[in-house]
Amino acid sequence: MKKKLVCTFIGLLGIAMGTVSAQFSRPISIGAGAGGTFALTDLSNDGAKFAFYGEADYLITPFISVGIHGEKGKLSGSGYNSDFENNYYAANVNGKIRVGQFLDRPDNYSYYTLQANTFSRILSNVYVGAGAGAFKNRIKRQLDPNYANGIVDKGGEIAEDRSGIHFIIPLNVGVDIPFGRTLYGPQWAINVNYQHTLTTNDNLDGIINSNKDQYGFVSVGVKYALFNRN
Repeated sequence: MKKKLVCTFIGLLGIAMGTVSAQFSRPISIGAGAGGTFALTDLSNDGAKFAFYGEADYLITPFISVGIHGEKGKLSGSGYNSDFENNYYAANVNGKIRVGQFLDRPDNYSYYTLQANTFSRILSNVYVGAGAGAFKNRIKRQLDPNYANGIVDKGGEIAEDRSGIHFIIPLNVGVDIPFGRTLYGPQWAINVNYQHTLTTNDNLDGIINSNKDQYGFVSVGVKYALFNRN
């Protein structure tokens, strides 16, 4: 699984680097991709699991966007003769700001998309972002009685609800690598992203303890820009 993800990332990045351009000048983009998740829970992560996503973004400026993101994947962990698997669904609303927002560039943005050098194009599309959303559990677990009793003795609890919905905070860092030059900017992009998701109820694994559960999602995707700016 890990080898496939690495090979996919290297291949897509190599294709994009040859024809890279600046961020979309079109106001709306849609995208989809896939990658690997890893759980940070009471039970230790036992390897990357598959997840995929779909999203849509609106560009307020060429380098600031707001968007929606939907995700389906799997988290798992094991330890203490116990294990869990969570086939989850997640959705969020998010905002991203790119380095290009702080760089000097011509007022004529279409001219910039045709003339900027490769380093500037890549640097300008590095971004950070944050959002808010919901996460739906679908937990299967097998807990050793001694481990479960130990959790309860320390003030924790074994969650009865294995399919509830709770609030999450996704944090993102990544880069959009658009390619294909036109007067109105590129229409396609490769997206490489790391999303770190914080939870509020400590129930990704069915065990509620003092530390809030978290998970990471490394992904590679493709974005397509719609419409032209007036």
